[in-house]
Amino acid sequence: MAKRADASAGTPATVALTRARVDFTAHSYDHDPRAAAYGLEAAEQLGLDPDRVFKTLLASVDGTLAVGIVPVAMQLDLKAFAAVLGGKRAEMADPAVAERKTGYVVGGISPVGQKTPLPTVLDESAILHETIYVSGGRRGLDLELAPDDLIAVTGGRYGTLARRR
Repeated sequence: MAKRADASAGTPATVALTRARVDFTAHSYDHDPRAAAYGLEAAEQLGLDPDRVFKTLLASVDGTLAVGIVPVAMQLDLKAFAAVLGGKRAEMADPAVAERKTGYVVGGISPVGQKTPLPTVLDESAILHETIYVSGGRRGLDLELAPDDLIAVTGGRYGTLARRR
């Protein structure tokens, strides 16, 4: 997979992946500000199976922020997320806190290149795909990369996190 030279794709995520020598492809699409679900919009706009497109969510596990990455058509199972991280309780982070800690806006939060590195867990369903898509650090930009590369660059791990809506 080749890196796509796209000047408009320069985000902290693309910079971090390039610096780490991780192969990725940037995919831009026209974001509709009225879209209700950013991840499902990305899957639709890019013509992808929603099971290959993952959303980045921040939650507080026993008072410590962490990143959960799950398919866009699914929800983060907070109880399972806490258990994977050895905690008892998890709750979704306030969007303003998520933006401040990651340096990204909601709907464009990438698991890569965050301002503050946080414990990261990728739903194990990602291993079913050669490549997956995650936000590239802004609305309208997704990055395609191998799940193992995402784990390596974030210092993350796999876990069972997702549940159907």
